[in-house]
Amino acid sequence: MKSFISRWIVNVIAIAAISWLLPGITVGGTKWVTILLVALIFGLVNAVIKPLFSLVTCGLYVISLGLFTFIANALMLMATGYLSGLLGLQFKVDGFWTAVLGALIISLVSFTLSVVGRKIKPKK
Repeated sequence: MKSFISRWIVNVIAIAAISWLLPGITVGGTKWVTILLVALIFGLVNAVIKPLFSLVTCGLYVISLGLFTFIANALMLMATGYLSGLLGLQFKVDGFWTAVLGALIISLVSFTLSVVGRKIKPKK
């Protein structure tokens, strides 16, 4: 449970960052409530859909020497935007290249927070 909450908090910060940095990613309604819910959806998409997608497209990961990861992450962000719209949340990703840039920023934020989290975590 602790891992789920920490990942969700990282997703909240990352979604907030991309909505602030990229004009092609918009969050409407009550912004923070929307960001909290979109982060939950993003986490579920990455936990359920991404492994299945990665299994089906594993050859592309190998052929591209792992660079297909950026495309996969962008597609997961676009799927999050689509599912958010279905659920009535005002989260929109305008286009594929915006999603690629957003996925890159999310990766950088997640990596940075994981490194900081390791340094802050008390040793047993």
